[in-house]
Amino acid sequence: MRARREKIHGMTTSLADRAASRSYLFVPGDRPDRFDKAWASSADTVILDLEDAVDASRKAQARAAVLAWLSPEHPVLVRINAVDSPWYEDDLSLLQHPGVLGLMVPKAEQLDAALVRACTLRGKFLLPIVESARAFQHLAGLATTPGVERLAFGTIDFQVDTGITGDDDALHYFRSRLVLESRLAGIQPPLDGVTTDIGNIDILRTDSERSRRFGFAGKLCIHPRQVAIVNECFSPSAADIAWAIQVTEAIARSAGAAVAVEGKMVDRPVIMKAQRILQNRQTMGRRGSNG
Repeated sequence: MRARREKIHGMTTSLADRAASRSYLFVPGDRPDRFDKAWASSADTVILDLEDAVDASRKAQARAAVLAWLSPEHPVLVRINAVDSPWYEDDLSLLQHPGVLGLMVPKAEQLDAALVRACTLRGKFLLPIVESARAFQHLAGLATTPGVERLAFGTIDFQVDTGITGDDDALHYFRSRLVLESRLAGIQPPLDGVTTDIGNIDILRTDSERSRRFGFAGKLCIHPRQVAIVNECFSPSAADIAWAIQVTEAIARSAGAAVAVEGKMVDRPVIMKAQRILQNRQTMGRRGSNG
């Protein structure tokens, strides 16, 4: 675990390393007793949550608890309160702390210019959550904002805002658009929303596998027990890795001649797919036994 965390600390501005994060674990900001447990979990990234998880009467207390725990030894994301909330300006003070990798921005429609400048100057990154129809309308703008390296889909709030029911085919179009706009903007694939049934591993696995098929590269988690399944589903399988090795070895032996693997011709897209699988495996391997 220490090797992975130190790697992240040593590459806080590295897009490639952060892109390997598959699981993002929320922890309520007013529950400091859970911070160390979350950090010790197998989550790739921990998010200390000052927004939805904290009652209005405890916002200041939660911010103080987060500030007291923050350290460069265990860098985390912080989900701040929305720009139109009375706590937003105070939350921004956390940007000055070296233990903050970046900010998760809820209800993101158009990012505050002052926030973007502050993050850019301090080498922090932004993770906007698409939670409304208006945010969806501004996807291209969000994805191309300086400091934004990937988007997250706030599926529950999005359904409330739009009146959509169901988290499967009803959201197919919106998931596809998040993946498309991320690719067009040249940022990392997006993160899918939470699975609220923390006790049902089968549902979590189904949700995660669907997200990966759509092109997502990770998922938000609300309980440590969800992390292992999410990490597994967003990692190359043993069969994927074996196939990728077979392809690259066949190409290396071919000396430029046409080559087939398992009876199928290997062209450039196949080679790129194999290389991506092996690259993902190497990146995740550097992150140690904790993710």
